Amino acid sequence: MKPFRIGDHQIAAGSRAIVDLPVSALSTHTRMNLPVHVLHGEKKGPVFFISGVVHGDEIQGVEIVRRLLQHQSLVEIRGTLLAAPIVNSFGFMNHTRYMPDRRDLNRSFPGSDRGSLASLLADLFFREVVLRCQYGIDLHTAALHRTNLPQVRVAPGDPELLALAEAFAPPVILVSKLREKSLRLSAKESGVKVLLYEGGEALRFDEQAIDAGVKGCLRVMEAVGMITEAPRKSEHQMVAVSTASSWVRAPEGGILHTIRRAGDRVGKQEVIGVIADPLGAQSVPVVAEDDGIIVGRTNLPLANRGDALFHIARVKPKAGVKAREQAAPLFDEDEII
Repeated sequence: MKPFRIGDHQIAAGSRAIVDLPVSALSTHTRMNLPVHVLHGEKKGPVFFISGVVHGDEIQGVEIVRRLLQHQSLVEIRGTLLAAPIVNSFGFMNHTRYMPDRRDLNRSFPGSDRGSLASLLADLFFREVVLRCQYGIDLHTAALHRTNLPQVRVAPGDPELLALAEAFAPPVILVSKLREKSLRLSAKESGVKVLLYEGGEALRFDEQAIDAGVKGCLRVMEAVGMITEAPRKSEHQMVAVSTASSWVRAPEGGILHTIRRAGDRVGKQEVIGVIADPLGAQSVPVVAEDDGIIVGRTNLPLANRGDALFHIARVKPKAGVKAREQAAPLFDEDEII
């Protein structure tokens, strides 16, 4: 293998290095960089990226990447892994989803070297990391005050991408159309296959979601031929595929008492929660509108009428090609509140 070039750096075959890609300077004169940990194998294989904290408050990707980089399976890696645990350092330090210019980095791709700060960072990450790869996994969590069941989201009409999602083996695979200016849409248009992993909540570590993320990333790397060993999924572990989902909203304002949790299968018209009056005057049931699996829910007990409470994915034994083509866009939680 020839040395791998990224930025102004060259990484020799069979070695690893941390590369800091310059982004900007703070008003305090402190330099801000995009750190990338490069593992460059001695033998040929795919170039693969794993990214975290595209949204600054979705911090679980940091721990998933940290554990991956220490995993024994990566000692004799084939090809090259580009691990970027903190893409949006600005939001990460300020505990916020957004960039300082109030833009969503995941609505700024592929970026521009003459645009806003979000556009500049998107351009740098896309050009120096994403475009060098054939595959990638982008790590996310639910929005603030919400939690997601570990899940993988894929674009419709791509059998190879669906196969990689099944290799990841999350509890649920959600198939949905891509959003404009998202990382995944820009990557697809450039021929890079990207999975999006969701699990846990913003500004919190969730051990179940972290463990599922680490194991899933290793399984995908094994599937593309980069490593020879990855954790096996349980014989009883089922992977459900969904092409449609919806949020159950609060029928009344009050105090939410949840009956069902993320990961539970629910039936149509099943009572999954109760909105109670704080003075004990009345209570209103929260009812599932469809059969499916709860893949996300609010963590706040305080509810206003119309608040999104439970995210339910309708599940079929196996999504057909036609169903995948008709999949609807899947909004982020902060976009449906």
